[in-house]
Amino acid sequence: MMTTTDRGDGDGKDGFRLDLAPLIADAAAFDGWTDAAVTAAAQSAGVDADAARFAFGGKAVAMIAAWTRAIDAQMAQALPRERLAALPIRERIRVLLEFRIDAMTGREESLRRALIEMAKPGHVAAAARLAWKSADVMWRLAGDTATDYNHYTKRATLGSIYAATLAVLADDRSEGHGDTRAFLGRRIDGVMRFEKFKAQLLQPKGEHFSLTRLFGRLRYPAR
Repeated sequence: MMTTTDRGDGDGKDGFRLDLAPLIADAAAFDGWTDAAVTAAAQSAGVDADAARFAFGGKAVAMIAAWTRAIDAQMAQALPRERLAALPIRERIRVLLEFRIDAMTGREESLRRALIEMAKPGHVAAAARLAWKSADVMWRLAGDTATDYNHYTKRATLGSIYAATLAVLADDRSEGHGDTRAFLGRRIDGVMRFEKFKAQLLQPKGEHFSLTRLFGRLRYPAR
């Protein structure tokens, strides 16, 4: 029988939703993100179905959000910052994203239905918030401490990579999701190149190579 756990991120109702969310994701492959999936999950967990349905209020977005946050919590527990510290930053991000791919393996149909649901006009803002939050959790686990505008650009970029990766994963039938992992690798390579370029661009002015300054020195050598 499932027991509600205190994750420190909300009240008992919130913890109840997070506990039930993976089971709802299992059922959503057949029932969609509906009360029927919640009922099936509650029966599987041995909890009161009425209480489960009340916890989600019949809202697909609430079910999908709980699933996403449950994966966030599982990821943070399995891959704490100290475990990732020895890895290069790109590897930390790759490991974190691949954990999420593995967490959704076997639930591709539920993921596909979730993406369709979250793409509806009234749900786009909620989808963006979920991607941002998951990106924030990943960057914090990766050791990011930026507080300037980099804090926002990193999360926006990683959130977009994560969303694109989910879209590929939903229809990936390759062995071991090799196509999704290859797609992810290319995206991470592109972001790392961009971050390197951005870091060079934002160096103090005197640290940049300047063709104009070089020509100036050739024309007017220092005395």
